[in-house]
Amino acid sequence: MRIVAGSAKGVRLGPVPPAVRPISDRAREGLFSSLGPDALHDAVVLDLFSGTGAAGIEALSRGAARAAFVDRAPASVSAIKRNLVATKLGHRGEVFPSSVTRFLARDDRPGGPYDLVICDPPYDLGPPELDDALQRLAGGWLRDDAWTVVLTRGHKSSTPVIPLHWALARRLRYGDSLVMLFRPRGSA
Repeated sequence: MRIVAGSAKGVRLGPVPPAVRPISDRAREGLFSSLGPDALHDAVVLDLFSGTGAAGIEALSRGAARAAFVDRAPASVSAIKRNLVATKLGHRGEVFPSSVTRFLARDDRPGGPYDLVICDPPYDLGPPELDDALQRLAGGWLRDDAWTVVLTRGHKSSTPVIPLHWALARRLRYGDSLVMLFRPRGSA
């Protein structure tokens, strides 16, 4: 795995921890191309189920102001920290060793509100945990009416319950991965 574009373009990321399925380089490239060239300028990013941190680090490399990374696995937390150092983007990233559920239950909403949320859960994660995470995100974690939530799923995975004011803006498929971009209803 490597960073596709931006200030850290070409930097190889460290080994993928066991049981982590990162977004492929090709899917990340397609995702960030779909967001548009100015979407990341000074954006605040939340990378949930971070794994290696590749998606959030890609956002930082492409101009995001800062990113928060959330993963509960110690091996993933270590990988994210190593990858932030390798890309020289550690000063703009904060790693939260926590389950996504526990993190989104916080009242202080560290680092938020967010312009871009990348939610890349394990494909076998389904209701109620994923539904709950999306509902919590909709409850004050996103920046007013100018946000994008990216959700990855296996093409055979169940689709979670999407908050009512979210609209599907784009649906991309890369191999067995679906990448869905949601924006506020009326702006998609």
